[in-house]
Amino acid sequence: MNKTMILLLTVAGVLLSGCTNKEPIKIGFIGGLTDRNSDNGQAGLNGVTLAVEQFNRQGGLNGQMVELLAKDDAQSPEKAQQSSHELVAAKAEAVIGPFTSGMAKVIVPVTGQAGVFQISPTITSMDFYGKDDNLFRINRTTRDYAEDYAKTLLSQGLQRTAVAYDTRNLNFTTSWLKEFRTAEQAAGHTLAAEIPYASSDETDFAEVVRLMLASKPDSLVFISGALDVARLAQQARKQAPKLPIAAAEWAATEQLIELGGEVVEGLLIMQNYDRDDQSQRYRDFAEAFYKRFQRQPGYSTVAAYDAATVVLSSLKNRQRGETLKQAALRSGPFQGLQQTIVFDANGDTRRKAFMTTIQNGRYVRLKD
Repeated sequence: MNKTMILLLTVAGVLLSGCTNKEPIKIGFIGGLTDRNSDNGQAGLNGVTLAVEQFNRQGGLNGQMVELLAKDDAQSPEKAQQSSHELVAAKAEAVIGPFTSGMAKVIVPVTGQAGVFQISPTITSMDFYGKDDNLFRINRTTRDYAEDYAKTLLSQGLQRTAVAYDTRNLNFTTSWLKEFRTAEQAAGHTLAAEIPYASSDETDFAEVVRLMLASKPDSLVFISGALDVARLAQQARKQAPKLPIAAAEWAATEQLIELGGEVVEGLLIMQNYDRDDQSQRYRDFAEAFYKRFQRQPGYSTVAAYDAATVVLSSLKNRQRGETLKQAALRSGPFQGLQQTIVFDANGDTRRKAFMTTIQNGRYVRLKD
């Protein structure tokens, strides 16, 4: 072998080595993975994990792989702040999450000050709407959801609703309650009761429901996570078995039916995706998800996968000198699993949602 050939092979080896040993691009994830409502966070993490694995199998970003850094916020302000600082210190290019508005109130200032692009799959509080910051949102707002709930309940002749709300996610629950109250008042009705409680293992859910029923309501609404809704529904069925019940979209997970069983039959609840979608795109995703995690995807899974799609597409489309936020604004619309994602200048988007009820152990979409 002559010297020229040896030199060419050496150079090729160095170039190949450089291509295969690039530092990975770090993407952060933050959500509740160990708290009482960890079903949302864990389902979301699974969705992001699948998206990143598929992206890497397809070659990543010109051969550069993505490394996912998952952090728990534990629905604790202290833990959320610690985890968000860790993601900033790790130089994450973007952060996907959090999954509750209460944690967003703590996390977004940290990532925002560091200039990190953040996209939440599920937060809805009006506190994060219409702001020119580094936060993008995949979900609707509490105003959109609450107005739809009020419209549905009123269409069923229910005019005296008692509400219970979890103060552990206060930013979301009070925003939702405010918008629901406003929608009811606009129709000429007032809420029968507004009962706050702090979710814990020691919460007396029988007493919460007793306080709701003391106002003589014609329906009950729970602004709570899936675990609490299952327990509240159990008490509602004991104390007022015929009274209609509903729960805010926060609880619309697989765990709600698993935990609630018969007591959540007939419960009214909204979904931000179509569980019965038969499109090839969604069926391929659902099949891949089940193969990877041995379970069906839920609403936070779908929204988190969509959020990851936005981040990964923006990384691919980013031009020299551009921030990831600028790339995301320029790169849309994005094709989500079921819906086209179009962001406005503030990173807000509209999303279709579907009112459902639980029948025979599954979510069934109500007719429009």
